[in-house]
Amino acid sequence: MRKLISTGSPFEKTAGYSRAVVQGDWCFVSGTTGYDYATMTMPDTVEAQTRNCLATISKALQDGGFETADVVRAHYYITDAAFVDIVFPILGETFGDIRPAATMIVCQLNKPEMKIEIEVTALRRTA
Repeated sequence: MRKLISTGSPFEKTAGYSRAVVQGDWCFVSGTTGYDYATMTMPDTVEAQTRNCLATISKALQDGGFETADVVRAHYYITDAAFVDIVFPILGETFGDIRPAATMIVCQLNKPEMKIEIEVTALRRTA
C-alpha cells in the first residue's frame, strides 16, 4: 500500500509532490531544504538549514513509520564547496552510526537563500 506524507509546505501542493512516499518497506523522502515549515522562514546559516533539513526528514520518516536508522541512501546538495567541512560534522551527528550510502554535490538550488538540500531513502529494518 502506498502512503503519502506531507509537511504542509505550500511547495508540495504547488509543485505536486509529497515530502515522502512510503511503498511497502521503502520510504522515499523528497529533497528537503532548510525551511522551518511552521513559520515558513529560512535561516541564514548553512548550519541551521542543515539542522532544519534533518528535523523535517526525521519527522517525515516517523510519520511514515520509519526511523532515521532505516536510512540506506542519502543525497546532499550544497551551493558552495566551502560548506562541506561545515555540514559534515552535523550530518555525522545524525548518520555517523547509520552510515548510509551517500553522495554530496555542489550545485545551484531553486532559490538563492537555499544553501543545502537533502533527500534520503529508507528501508525498514527487520529483526
